Amino acid sequence: MNFQDTICAVATPPGVGALAIIRVSGPEAISLVDAVFKGKSLKHAEGNTIVYGHIVDGEKVVDEVLVSVFRNPRSFTGEDSLEISTHGSPFIIRYVMKLLVQKGCRPAGPGEFTQRAFLNGRLDLVQAEAVADLIAADSEAAHKTALNQLRGGFSRKLAILREDLIHFASLVELELDFGEEDVEFADRDDLKALILNLQDQIRPLIQSFESGNAIKEGFPVAIIGAPNAGKSTLLNALLNEDRAIVTDIAGTTRDIIEDTLIIDGIKFRFIDTAGIRETEDLIEAMGIERSKKALQDARLVLFLYDSTQGYEFLQDLQGLIREDQTLFWVRNKTDIDESSIREGEIRISAREQVGIEALKKQISQSVAELKSTDTTITNVRHFDHLTKAYSALDDVLTGLHSGITGDFLAQDIRLALHHLGEITGTISTDDLLKNIFGKFCIGK
Repeated sequence: MNFQDTICAVATPPGVGALAIIRVSGPEAISLVDAVFKGKSLKHAEGNTIVYGHIVDGEKVVDEVLVSVFRNPRSFTGEDSLEISTHGSPFIIRYVMKLLVQKGCRPAGPGEFTQRAFLNGRLDLVQAEAVADLIAADSEAAHKTALNQLRGGFSRKLAILREDLIHFASLVELELDFGEEDVEFADRDDLKALILNLQDQIRPLIQSFESGNAIKEGFPVAIIGAPNAGKSTLLNALLNEDRAIVTDIAGTTRDIIEDTLIIDGIKFRFIDTAGIRETEDLIEAMGIERSKKALQDARLVLFLYDSTQGYEFLQDLQGLIREDQTLFWVRNKTDIDESSIREGEIRISAREQVGIEALKKQISQSVAELKSTDTTITNVRHFDHLTKAYSALDDVLTGLHSGITGDFLAQDIRLALHHLGEITGTISTDDLLKNIFGKFCIGK
């Protein structure tokens, strides 16, 4: 793909709207738009200004527009860029795009504006990925997480980690140049202390992925209980719509039914499961197995029961609950029987919508302490490279313990640097060379 030409694309969603925005970026962006613009010359417009005028096709006026001018390098892409604000008619949008292409613009590929921002040093890879996450955010928590990463907090954290490691990597690499003289520039005890410190900082980043991914995709909540406990009724009550079929016939739900709900700015994925019981029905038995898998995969579990069923049969499933899962004992049908049968239970009537808001509040409060920070990991690519970097640092420690030579140590350190650099798109080798020649006079 050619990143030296000028591109254009519609930046607003398709369909009819009051306004639409067409973005143009590249070395000829200002002159190409100026060729179809009637008003104050865009070539003489200052950066970060808005110019009023018309898009024209020869003498024909296409639309009345506002053009925002951003001059390099102070633009999103780091290039000369413009945003044409037109009326939201699909005909006008197509017409303006056609004119721009005729004048020499190329229709942009997916994500190409953000890709140019990365290539021009306006964003690193973490921030570029945060742009997509910010656009896709459908909850307050997901929005906050993406915004934190876009501001560069995670990138700065990685930069500090890499800077410390690069210094020692430079010293170890320098030893290789003086291998025949058997000199040691990198103190092994200091290197070990550094590696342990780096692991202490990387470990919580890795551990934050599960919560960070849940903030992004939604915390899974499994509704588990016997047939006719009211699981489907509860799902409908939580969502305030008839999402699941509800009947008096036991075993109506035979497969997983899932839907999402935002509670207090946090996204949850509620999973209605098949009622758990002994059955000879093959299809129902398959649904029950899926129910047990949903229980194991969920972050939160609602054990649902009523007075007629009791909760004893659920105690057999309690052994499947992990330490990182939150379990709620939820007593349903309290409109029929108001008594409590288990200490600490949450009492509701799903059919009468009693206690539903209180249940929602307890659910949201159970994950409220998992506050997003600028170092919360939400991206599986980041998680993968952090895990590999941690493993490479483990290999460095093993090598230090066994007394391996500097060339093998350097290899493992380079691997750790590579994986940390892959996250932000930084090239490890260039950093390493700059550090060596910037601090030492090699003399050979």
